[in-house]
Amino acid sequence: MRYGIPNFKLEKGIIDRRVAILEAEGIVFKTNVNVGVNYSIEQLNSFDSIVLCGGATERRGLPTKGADSKGVVQAMDFLSQQTKVLYGEKIENQVKATGKNVIVIGGGDTGSDCVGTSNRHGAKSVTNFEIMPKPPVGRSETTPWPFWPLQLKTSSSHEEGCERNWLINTKEFLANEKGELVGLKTIEVEWKLKPGQRPELIEKEGTEKVWPCDLALLALGFTGPEKTLSDQLGIKIDARNNYFATNYQTNIPHIFTAGDMRRGQSLIVWAISEGREAAREVDNYLMGYTNLPTKGNGDLPNL
Repeated sequence: MRYGIPNFKLEKGIIDRRVAILEAEGIVFKTNVNVGVNYSIEQLNSFDSIVLCGGATERRGLPTKGADSKGVVQAMDFLSQQTKVLYGEKIENQVKATGKNVIVIGGGDTGSDCVGTSNRHGAKSVTNFEIMPKPPVGRSETTPWPFWPLQLKTSSSHEEGCERNWLINTKEFLANEKGELVGLKTIEVEWKLKPGQRPELIEKEGTEKVWPCDLALLALGFTGPEKTLSDQLGIKIDARNNYFATNYQTNIPHIFTAGDMRRGQSLIVWAISEGREAAREVDNYLMGYTNLPTKGNGDLPNL
């Protein structure tokens, strides 16, 4: 939350206030600790229970020709660098959008954050690609209440300046003789729906186009958590590449997992809910009973 979400979207004083409350409650925070790297797995044996909630951090790449060109950058690298600079850190070779034709690939919240940050850098142009169809302005019939609504979201970043394009697939990143990105080759697509099968992506002949581009930001989401901990601890992985758990408890009884590590990339409100529920399961494991509230009884958000 501190480094991945821009300051114009989340003022970090909100995080500082919450951390101060947690510290006052007795929680001890140890930063710059990478368990399994600079903090050995063996040191965890002193704890009666462990909760793994490190998020989904394996970034989805784009297996496209030229994706290794200089100027093709993961969105979180771009965003976190900018936040660190605002806090006075010196970043060598910071990725800047200043004066560049920027294309953001991915139409979610992270893509929106890249649009807003690029505009603040003073980009020459900002274009957004999304491979899915343009959502309707109102709630879709396919997602009636109480489902999460499928409808067009226009953020303040989009309103600040951005050309948005749907049903676009990147075919190739074009680079010069120095390996520097100079353009993107795309093609228009459509989705063919087949009953009982996954939608099929169809390319539309004769719709290839080359876009000028000096900086391509990949905002494609995450495929799951890093496997350093699971490999060293012997934790099972489920079919969706997340840490497997039953009632938040992994195959190792005293180790629990919650949030994006357990359910995959999701929203902060889900992380809050999962953290509370996991705490209840840990309490029950340690004490043999628990008085903590359960999801759905009015004390926790019934998401």
